[in-house]
Amino acid sequence: MSDSSSPTLAATQSQRPPFYRDAVVVKWLTQVATLLLVLAALFFLTTRAGQELAAKNISTGYEFLGVNPGLDLSEGIDTDPATGGRALWVGMVNTIRLAIAGIMAATALGVIVGVGRLSGNWIVSKLSSLYIELVRNVPLLVQIFLIFAVIAALPRAVEDQGPIHGWIHLSNKGLSVPRVFPGDGFYQWLVFLGIGAVVGRYVARRRRRSQELTGRDAYPVLWLLAVVAAFGMAGWWLHPVFGWLGPVFAVVADAVGAVPPGAVQAAISLGALAAAGWWIKRFVDSHRTPAGLAKLTDDDYFRMIFAGVGAGLVIVTVFVVWPGLASWVVNSGRDLFEVVSDKFGNGRSGPPIDGHRPDIQKLGNFPNYGPAGLNFTQGMAAVYFGVVLYTAAFIAEIVRGGILAVPRGQTEAAQAVGLRRVTMLRRVILPQAFRIIMPPLGNQYLNLTKNTSLAIAVGYSDLVQVGQTLFSQTGKSIEIFSIWMLFYLACSLSISAIVNFFNVRLRLVER
Repeated sequence: MSDSSSPTLAATQSQRPPFYRDAVVVKWLTQVATLLLVLAALFFLTTRAGQELAAKNISTGYEFLGVNPGLDLSEGIDTDPATGGRALWVGMVNTIRLAIAGIMAATALGVIVGVGRLSGNWIVSKLSSLYIELVRNVPLLVQIFLIFAVIAALPRAVEDQGPIHGWIHLSNKGLSVPRVFPGDGFYQWLVFLGIGAVVGRYVARRRRRSQELTGRDAYPVLWLLAVVAAFGMAGWWLHPVFGWLGPVFAVVADAVGAVPPGAVQAAISLGALAAAGWWIKRFVDSHRTPAGLAKLTDDDYFRMIFAGVGAGLVIVTVFVVWPGLASWVVNSGRDLFEVVSDKFGNGRSGPPIDGHRPDIQKLGNFPNYGPAGLNFTQGMAAVYFGVVLYTAAFIAEIVRGGILAVPRGQTEAAQAVGLRRVTMLRRVILPQAFRIIMPPLGNQYLNLTKNTSLAIAVGYSDLVQVGQTLFSQTGKSIEIFSIWMLFYLACSLSISAIVNFFNVRLRLVER
């Protein structure tokens, strides 16, 4: 006879385990304990480093950013910076220019070489393969030194320098090519382009709707481009009519400057709370089913709690950690609108886009490149062509792999309907290949941006070279390293965000 006092199986399964054996409790305790341990380690290391620096009478701080370092930079927007912060800003601008121009050129060259390696022409295919294998397997720093040595071995600059005098000048001073830059009416012209984009989008939507109803190709993209081009052509001569926006932005600048910092702190705090609440609401709504709210997992609760904690950290930062952030926002906003007001000021009736051909000036005993053209010094040319050629080799292999990953049936179908090879690549193969290409392509963009730091080897005034000169003079190595880390982190996150945006737009949408 069984003992009726013993618990049944159902009753045993309904009992909750002790809290120290509960999987949810153990998971949360482990994560919280790990977080506290990491924070404690950071606090210990920071405190210890501060004590050691104080014992050796080494002061820390960023006051050097406001002191004149006495630097003369070889090139940039300001070759005689008044402060250390200005010098670092010049280095940042030089690095960003190098990275953006390098990404554009490396992408174009990589796509051409990658497609060329798959070409049916034996010479084109072998030359592309030779380029990839040669450039990819030689260290980038060696290539930069090689290009620098080649440029330094070129003849001296003379007043009738070639190879195409007045258009391309090449000598041991570097390279000088025509320079295109925004003119006086550029920003007013942008207003016309913006209006054209809005109108063109409306026209394109109507054309697309007509295409869906009739089944005939209505060319919505071409209509969009045509409308924008029409507004751009009209704005090329009519852009001075938007000169009245200058005083408007001046009034806005005065209004922004009059905003009290407390109001900005309150606005940032309310914005953080609203953003957290909006995100949590969207997250919960995404888990709703026709039967009601689906069961949330521990990770789901963690995400919602993290959103709330993030809003709380923003509020603490604004009011406690960095109370001067509000004043900085007000001053920066006022300065921004003042700059925009100047760009839209009356009297700017010049062309929206202007350009100058390179020139050679002889101010002393030796001719040199003048300021009219776009000048590449020895260091800049070596780094630019080095990172472009090196990164393009890897991009070419990524493009080749992406094209080969497209099912062969797509190519056969395109050939069956009589498409030419160029049309087949543009309309069928590459649009599908880019879905595969984008993620590794973003990695190459990140590598190119970080590889520009090798410019220090040839004396180009990028952020690393300027920073090294500054901490050699001031001894602020920790501060300079922190600025380097934050700058390259910001560049990496920005590139990742842009690549992810296009990656999401290119992905297949299933019904």
